[in-house]
Amino acid sequence: MPTPRRRLASTCIGTVTAGLLATGAALAEPERDRAQGSDIAMGAYLDYGPNGVARIPHLSRWLGGKEIRVGHTYLPGDRWAGIEGGVSFLESWAQWRRARDDRMFVLNVPMQERNEERLSDRQVARLIGAGASGQYDLHFKRLAARLVDLGVPDTVIVLGWEMNGTTYSHRCGPDPENWKAYWRRVVASMRSVPGQEFLFDFAPNRGKDAIGWTSCYPGDDVVDIIGMDSYDQGPGRDFDEQITQPYGLQHQVDFAKAHGKEISYPEWGLYRRGDNAEYVRRMLKWIGEHKPLYHTITDYCPHGVWQCKQNPQSAKVFRKTLREEKPGPVIPTPVVPTPVVPTPVVPTPVVPTPVVPSPTVPTPQVPTPEVPKPSPEVPEPTPTPVPSPVVPTPVVPTPVVPTPELPTPTPSRVPTPVPSPVVPSPVVPSPVVPKPEPATPAPTRTPTAPPQPLPDPPTPPVNSTQWCIPLNFGEWLSKLVGKQSVCVTVDWGEGSGFWPF
Repeated sequence: MPTPRRRLASTCIGTVTAGLLATGAALAEPERDRAQGSDIAMGAYLDYGPNGVARIPHLSRWLGGKEIRVGHTYLPGDRWAGIEGGVSFLESWAQWRRARDDRMFVLNVPMQERNEERLSDRQVARLIGAGASGQYDLHFKRLAARLVDLGVPDTVIVLGWEMNGTTYSHRCGPDPENWKAYWRRVVASMRSVPGQEFLFDFAPNRGKDAIGWTSCYPGDDVVDIIGMDSYDQGPGRDFDEQITQPYGLQHQVDFAKAHGKEISYPEWGLYRRGDNAEYVRRMLKWIGEHKPLYHTITDYCPHGVWQCKQNPQSAKVFRKTLREEKPGPVIPTPVVPTPVVPTPVVPTPVVPTPVVPSPTVPTPQVPTPEVPKPSPEVPEPTPTPVPSPVVPTPVVPTPVVPTPELPTPTPSRVPTPVPSPVVPSPVVPSPVVPKPEPATPAPTRTPTAPPQPLPDPPTPPVNSTQWCIPLNFGEWLSKLVGKQSVCVTVDWGEGSGFWPF
């Protein structure tokens, strides 16, 4: 019979053991709860050069901090120099890849120059034959050496992609047997470079297209991954048919399993059916269930969901699904930008403040009605007493009288309308000054002539002894007085014989 001490010890041991088992179960629980596909390397084609590299962290933030582990770009297929890797943008991608060990660099490599020039089947067959005979081996050795020198010897090479279609000059259909021989030579040439660790991805179009892609398969020894480019288009009316059709998604999975290969989706996205959120949902679910080595969505219009803004419903599904794959601690990261949102709301109350000084109470319009006031006051003393005798000298003090009248209204207002006294000053001399000047000859010439009551003096007859000179008092005074003239009678005497007429 065990002693109480032994019973206590055994009890403690049992408790600790049960605790460890419970702890192990608790630690294992998150693994079961993790979303399917959360450990799959994911990426997107964002641009072929440095812009594509620069956009990766922005896409990651849009996905709530999800890590983008795949960088994907293409070599140009117009000339052999590009296929050899003689392009500067490879350096940016190599730098991004070397920054973290768990990243993957995927590079699409054409098998022919003039790759998108729509060459005829006869031309393509001739090029395939040349490649199968080894004429292009050197180009691919140079590419392999370039990648090793850049520090990316483990690049995934998507060689001769979509070979079962009709788009590219490196297509398989015109000569499948020589095409497979050509593939084998390319792989052998690149693997001959010291330091290489390349993985070769055989990636046809989904469906049969121009030729069943299994007819182009070059062999297990020269293929590491069996990929597939799958866009939302025919063949197949919906996603179920994309799975079950000949050479479809299920055929790819079964073929890879039979050959002991991993699968991939180097290109996938929307296309013919527009903003199809159901396609995106089903494709992400398929990826999560079958766990490819990697997948990259083609993120430009019409295929994409982040850079392409014409697919908002698909973008919503894509973002929600991939954000849910992220473990719990990532949730606070999208919360951080939300408090930043109210900060731009603060300047909105600042907007009404400039509206307050806008009251047009400072009445600069007040001096404008005051200006005409002195103008009618000036002519009132002038119409009757001034015209005949008083004009020559006493008129001078009259302009002095209105000047003191002007300052009296202005100081009663605000000191701002200072320019107001400047306005009447030119108005006063205009009517007063011309009055005395034409009035001076009137008393000197004819003090006895009574021309004033005559509104329109009669014209004297011919050979008359009376001479009349019209007087001009200015337009304003002439309207008040009427037309006037000074007449002078000269008697030469009829008998003098001096009368000229």
